[in-house]
Amino acid sequence: MKSNTIKIAAVAAACLVAATSANALNTDKRELKNNMILVNNINPKAVNSFDEMFSEGVLYGRLRSNMFHWDWDTDKPGSNEDNSAWGVGGSLIYSTGYLNGFGATAGMYTTHTIETDNTNDLYPGKDFGKAGKDTYSRATGSGSHIDVLALAYLEYKFAKSSVKVGRQIFESTLLRSNDTKMIPNTFEGYSIESKDLADTKLRAAYFTRQKLRDHRDFHSVIAFSGWDENDDAGTHKGLSVTNILAAGEDVEPNMLVATLENKYIKGLKLNLDGMYIDGFVSSAIAEANYEIGLGDGWKLTPGARYIHQMDEGAGAIGGAALTGALAGATGAAGGYTDAGSVDGSAWMARLELKKGAGKVMAGYSAISDDADLIAPWRGFPTGGYTRSMAQYNWEANTKSWMIKGAYDLGKAGMVSGLRGSLDYAQMDYDQEKIDAGSIKKTDRSIIHLDVQKTFDSAPNLELKFRAAMIDADADDGAPADYQSYNEYRFEINYLF
Repeated sequence: MKSNTIKIAAVAAACLVAATSANALNTDKRELKNNMILVNNINPKAVNSFDEMFSEGVLYGRLRSNMFHWDWDTDKPGSNEDNSAWGVGGSLIYSTGYLNGFGATAGMYTTHTIETDNTNDLYPGKDFGKAGKDTYSRATGSGSHIDVLALAYLEYKFAKSSVKVGRQIFESTLLRSNDTKMIPNTFEGYSIESKDLADTKLRAAYFTRQKLRDHRDFHSVIAFSGWDENDDAGTHKGLSVTNILAAGEDVEPNMLVATLENKYIKGLKLNLDGMYIDGFVSSAIAEANYEIGLGDGWKLTPGARYIHQMDEGAGAIGGAALTGALAGATGAAGGYTDAGSVDGSAWMARLELKKGAGKVMAGYSAISDDADLIAPWRGFPTGGYTRSMAQYNWEANTKSWMIKGAYDLGKAGMVSGLRGSLDYAQMDYDQEKIDAGSIKKTDRSIIHLDVQKTFDSAPNLELKFRAAMIDADADDGAPADYQSYNEYRFEINYLF
């Protein structure tokens, strides 16, 4: 079955490259961005009666298929194993018209597994699903479908502001929908957005729970407990339900988020983010990007981001390492100067050069030698700078760099609707922490390719092929370099 998946993905990639008639996936109703965020081109309007709220509402539909194959260089029994997954599903989202500023939105999402070989009878309870795990619910066993009301909120609009109450998507540096699989990451709570100030967007949110992409139910924003709570790949395993309860803290704490985006100065985009979870952790993030015209259509954009993470109690509960290896430790331990604190920081910078249909980017990131960054909300601290597909590089004292190129052949008038990107990244982790077992990854290089295609004859359809080749240093004592692997993904999206 695995070989069949590879063959299908290879054929899909060939079809993408060979196709000759396409446009960007921008339908009358919605546009699908490269980061998989959907933007509405048609929105519900103001209405005059309760009946019109529903008769004048807008229904958004989506059909999707996601196929994955994870090919390890060398299997390690009980730890990693080649596996494939294929899920099909979609979503229906309905938004009412707005009566006196009031409206509502509900979104139902589903995924059903066609193929999965993520388990092995020799290792009961072990899920090797990796990249494809978001096509099914792991909490109830392999191949389990997910049908979930991931969006369900009331909204009130006034002036250039809106308030949402309920289950919703929120996009910030650390919180993202990250809708690259079958179901987006969403949150429960309250949010407000205002564009009343010129060239400025302000947002604030109070979230009580989160639902990761492969979950049916909403859960804690921070607590880890196997597959039942926050089991994101970037979760802090030291902040387990057991450890949190032992410390007398709330397993389901509330999260406060605030963001500011300003474009007052021409060419300059400023972003400020704040996040606070009482009894655990807080973060402050500043970012600036400035576009400089070089003439003849060339544009150079330098950018920088700084993250400052503050310990509000998480260090004493779970320790400085995301692996949880330092839970309860104090002082110097496991390669960390203060194993009982999550105080930390990071800085990163990039240069992007673009003209017409093409652009290139070079980025660098450095995490301070203090604590790992806590970010299990599908927004990635190094995203847009050095993070490549399925990689996490925000452990303490990790240095990374990336070069990336992207080209839109349709925009260039060569092959309509065909676009792609290629990046190469190098991630260097702290060897002292690796030797101590505090970090479970090794230095690695990554090559990552994305190819996307849409068609004149089917303007609502998009095909996407993704591949990543990871060459990781062999772990000390390991018989082979079992952390190296190739990953293949093939996705189909249809909007209606």
